[in-house]
Amino acid sequence: MSDTQTAKRVIVTAGGSGIGRAIAERFLAAGDQVHICDVAPGTLDSALADHDGLRGTIADVGVPADVEKLVAEAADWMGGVDVLVNNAGIGGPRAALEDISYADWDRTVTVNLNGMFYCIKNVAPLMKAQNSGCIVNISTASAKVALPLRSPYVASKVGVLGLTHTVAREYGPFGIRCNAILPGLIDNERGRNILANHAKEKGVSFEEAEQDFLEFISLRAWIDPAEVGDLAVFLASPAGRHITGQNIGMDGNVEWEI
Repeated sequence: MSDTQTAKRVIVTAGGSGIGRAIAERFLAAGDQVHICDVAPGTLDSALADHDGLRGTIADVGVPADVEKLVAEAADWMGGVDVLVNNAGIGGPRAALEDISYADWDRTVTVNLNGMFYCIKNVAPLMKAQNSGCIVNISTASAKVALPLRSPYVASKVGVLGLTHTVAREYGPFGIRCNAILPGLIDNERGRNILANHAKEKGVSFEEAEQDFLEFISLRAWIDPAEVGDLAVFLASPAGRHITGQNIGMDGNVEWEI
């Protein structure tokens, strides 16, 4: 399937909940075939039950064999892969760098960065064979400003930007595009929990914590997860056919983080 055709064959990692689910839903709404993965069976089952036509695989993107199974199953029923959205990621530990265990560092980098490499490695031959494809890597606005006590998370997400640029250059001659989306303060359960924890740590109300965060966002805005999905759909559309190697903020312009 070429990049100019309407229906696309899409893989979204960690598509059972949060941003991943929103992305999967926006591609479904655009009439595309969508195959998701999730590490939690219950989360995956719930997403599949809520959306006719959605398919999925239990997979931990930090495990190469799981990724190989994911891509094989997705390509088998869709007949190929046109779009890969590398969304899976974990927050990792929140601690001073010297207090972070080797295991926690390795796990964060394995899921957030290695997992994207594993997925791209497995879809690249399929995309090269058809001389087209779109890869969207989900990074974070924190990659622009850094975030104390979150070094493994930020380091892994900055690594995603380097991977994105390299893939764009290496695979551009094969008609494959690769971009990164940098979400900001997401208006979902995870985003609200981040603020609730901040409020608890500082001994302030949720509303006061919200103002602390919004003060350093130029548009003073939360981001709807569906907005990230809409941007991914746009990048994969014919309108985005000449956009590659870019870091695109969906964050209201995060100026700083506390």
